[in-house]
Amino acid sequence: MNARPEHAAPPTIDRELLRRLPKAELHCHLDGSVRAATLIELGQEYGVAMPRASAEALAAYMHVLDARHLDDYLERFEVTLGVMQTESALERIAYELAIDAAADGVRYLEVRYCPVLNQRGGLEPGATVEAPLRGLARAERETGIVARSIITALRTQDPKVSLELARLAVAYRGRGVIGFDLAGSEAGFPASEHAAAFLHAREHDVACTCHAGEGDGPDSIRNAVHRCGAHRVGHATRLIEDASLVDYVGNHRIPLELCLTSNVQTRVSPTYAEHPMRRYYDLGLNVVLNTDNRLMSAVTLTDEYAAANVHLGFSLDELCDVAMNGFQSAFLPWAERKALVARVSAEIDALRAFAT
Repeated sequence: MNARPEHAAPPTIDRELLRRLPKAELHCHLDGSVRAATLIELGQEYGVAMPRASAEALAAYMHVLDARHLDDYLERFEVTLGVMQTESALERIAYELAIDAAADGVRYLEVRYCPVLNQRGGLEPGATVEAPLRGLARAERETGIVARSIITALRTQDPKVSLELARLAVAYRGRGVIGFDLAGSEAGFPASEHAAAFLHAREHDVACTCHAGEGDGPDSIRNAVHRCGAHRVGHATRLIEDASLVDYVGNHRIPLELCLTSNVQTRVSPTYAEHPMRRYYDLGLNVVLNTDNRLMSAVTLTDEYAAANVHLGFSLDELCDVAMNGFQSAFLPWAERKALVARVSAEIDALRAFAT
């Protein structure tokens, strides 16, 4: 695939304009996107000590600025998981996340999490799925945001657990769950060890995504795409190191769920300006912007779009393209996706016209 010619850096885009831009969020972790104030309240309710006493101090503590790599970044999740062990907490957190996303101009949201991590207090698997779905449905009724969930397995878990989670995703297909995912520590834990889970999901018509190329090199992405049949790739930051795989991903239009801020935090990208998103876009790859973890990265999706504009030279027209990529790459059923794309396309065209 041939790169597009270099072009002059665009002007800084008004933040309110970026907030109003209809956006799709395909890569957002439930346990990484809890309001700090909610953590304080749930900690008091369930007798779980928080590392800081005020919401402001806790938000600052949860904002990961000192990670040396991905595993350091993931350590903060133990704080949020400590209060995510009841149906009411899961429903509330999912509801608040969708409400906050809607206020940020997100029209479509896919929320992912690993239900096994929410069973420490004895919750049944079905309850860990149904509770967040109730919260997302409530937010959808109140704001119009379309919100669905993705069941996530972890690379460090026994592959038998991953298979059970794939079965759980299949059981709730058509009832709010629209995908299966694999996440967690990447180096030394190849996705292929969980290939049976991916196969089960795909054979039962559940779409698959996979974290890859964040904590390990491009071979991890090859593993996810070729050994596990992932329909989308989460992060894919190190894909740029393998030209042949770049061509394959681009030619097959495999969506890349990019997360600028968390990639800088985990040191997979030294700076925003060095992130490969600009090169991916110029090569014609199907790139989508996401927050990853709103709490640990102290970020909104508007922030990510602003970072792409300021640090990577994305123009408003290009960011509108990125936004459309998100809607077109959603795991929604085709009829729902087609209607959503038509609706937001008209809004984006109107926003472009307003901005010129």
